[in-house]
Amino acid sequence: MRGNDEVVEDSRRVHTAHRQPLQPHARCAPYASCLLAAIVALCATAAHAQLVSTKFIRIVTSEPGSTNDLSARLIAPDLTRALGQQVIIENRGSLAVEYTARAAPDGNTLLYYGNSVWLLPLLRAKAPYDPLRDLAPVSLTTLAPVVLVVHPSLPVKSVRDLITLAKARPGQLNYAAGTIGASTHLSMELFKVMTGADIVRIPYKGTGPAVTALLGGEAHLMFSPLGSVNPHLHSGKLRAIAVGSEQPSALIPELPTIAASGVPGYDASSITGMFVPANTPAPVVARLNQEIARSMNAPAMKQRFLDAGLEVATGTPEEFLGRIKTEITKWGKVIREAGIRED
Repeated sequence: MRGNDEVVEDSRRVHTAHRQPLQPHARCAPYASCLLAAIVALCATAAHAQLVSTKFIRIVTSEPGSTNDLSARLIAPDLTRALGQQVIIENRGSLAVEYTARAAPDGNTLLYYGNSVWLLPLLRAKAPYDPLRDLAPVSLTTLAPVVLVVHPSLPVKSVRDLITLAKARPGQLNYAAGTIGASTHLSMELFKVMTGADIVRIPYKGTGPAVTALLGGEAHLMFSPLGSVNPHLHSGKLRAIAVGSEQPSALIPELPTIAASGVPGYDASSITGMFVPANTPAPVVARLNQEIARSMNAPAMKQRFLDAGLEVATGTPEEFLGRIKTEITKWGKVIREAGIRED
């Protein structure tokens, strides 16, 4: 990548090479100067649109082995080839968002993360960053719809059956959920707000223990990422009755949506995307968005994500920002009405 100093030096050489022929035509000097200035400005703009690093670019994400980590590692090789700079993964766990928010806005630090970017500030009285002020969205990358599953002993086969049963037996049905603010938790709280169903939460330390409890009959139902329950759906140990995404999912197309099953407007999906620190130059954001979209929408890449239980979904930075604002409004209302606070 050529820096501004190199661009200026090239411009000086061009000027020197043409100095002698131009001297007899003094009247042309102002025009030559204007042309030279235009060339320098154009080259500087092109250089500015490139990423700043001459060594590597880092994608900061959650802990090793997580879905975010594995997804970022799928994307990194394509970005390395497209940008001509080594792209590495840096795992910073729960500190990834705060770290990126404080990084220099030069295009060298990217964040690959999901819903917790904007949910954490809604769950805490004081958060170490503001998602709208301290970060700039680059591109949405994936959707992971949650699936509403029940223990086979529960006599429901549809969303309407569940709503009817829950209203006939208020407070008697329960659902398994992972940590506070996880998709397994908030998806059901949204369902309760939108249907008026009284279903009691049983907390577990994560999605895995929650699924185990549901399999053992300790809980009646739960919202779960498809990947966590898919083997049990095929074996008949659990029954899926609907998917939480607004539109039918390519991951499980035979399953109806909750929105089309009696709860219009319901939408609960785990969404993930790429961010950079606020004030990163717009040309850099645009270049990253272009390369991410090109990589993610390649048929082979789409299939790799589908195999991992994720749907590819890209768009412009502005569209991603709009989606985040919608998410903040929706989940903020649920969190306030349910009185949810992170311990």
